[in-house]
Amino acid sequence: MKIKFAIPKGSLENSTLELLKKSWAKVNHNRRTYRVFLDDPEIEIKMLRPQEIPLLVSEGLYDIGITGKDWIEETKSDVETMLDLEYGKIKLVVAIPSNNSFSTLDEIIDRYREQKKTLRISSEYLITTSKFIKKSVSYKKAYGSISPLIITPWINFGENKKIQIHLSFGATEAKPPDDVDVIVDVTETGTTMKKNRLKIIHTVLESSAHVIVNKRSLSNNLKHEKIFDMLTLMKGAVNSTKYLHIYLNVKQENLGKLLIKLPSLKKPTICNLSEKNWYGVNTIIPKTDLHKLIPIIRKVAQGLVIHEPKQILELE
Repeated sequence: MKIKFAIPKGSLENSTLELLKKSWAKVNHNRRTYRVFLDDPEIEIKMLRPQEIPLLVSEGLYDIGITGKDWIEETKSDVETMLDLEYGKIKLVVAIPSNNSFSTLDEIIDRYREQKKTLRISSEYLITTSKFIKKSVSYKKAYGSISPLIITPWINFGENKKIQIHLSFGATEAKPPDDVDVIVDVTETGTTMKKNRLKIIHTVLESSAHVIVNKRSLSNNLKHEKIFDMLTLMKGAVNSTKYLHIYLNVKQENLGKLLIKLPSLKKPTICNLSEKNWYGVNTIIPKTDLHKLIPIIRKVAQGLVIHEPKQILELE
């Protein structure tokens, strides 16, 4: 039995490979191929575009996959979303030329309707954009429940020709104002939008990389166990970025003072040192707590060693 694992090519690729390297002991990948090999012969990996992965996992061609939450929403795939990997963080936003006086989509829809103009929107996210537009108060008032016209080179669908969503093949931010009036596109910081003289007026959704699983694979006992082993390893790699493993030495007289202030996942490990009345203490702390602990540790302990763990596994 092999678990078929789809991972993303493109913007999520490097972070995903780093995750695999933290999760498994050995990862082999030739940049010229779409195959990745782990030191686990039961896992078969292929790189695909993140847009494709939700549907392929839903259809059972792959048991497990990594893709952006944005593409899970866009494809409406019937999968189980199991784990937020907390990288590849982006926002899907509505943007217009910065010299435009509008501040909301409702204003734009109202003005274009009053002037009997066709509103043209460009996006890679056709379904998500249509859904967002249909939630607009002005759209509902003017057009009811009919859908905007979605236009692609292969097929058009939707009834409302006055609001058109055109499929973008990239460089969406370059299209206004000559080709379209509005774009719905992804951004990390908003810098590219500003450079292209655009302003953001709405956030449609926030996204990051997620692990998704085929529902039938989860109902298969053998695959279920293997998939949860994989999830444990990947979750351990995600958790490792949030914690530090620290070691320090402390005199018996200061041990109580230290333990009052020292956080840990469970309880600190304490052992006797070869020198009488001295103890070694090691524990896991949140990275964000280190700067708070330094003034305390500096006064009561010696020999602080800080180690960034590769994984922290939550085992039952």
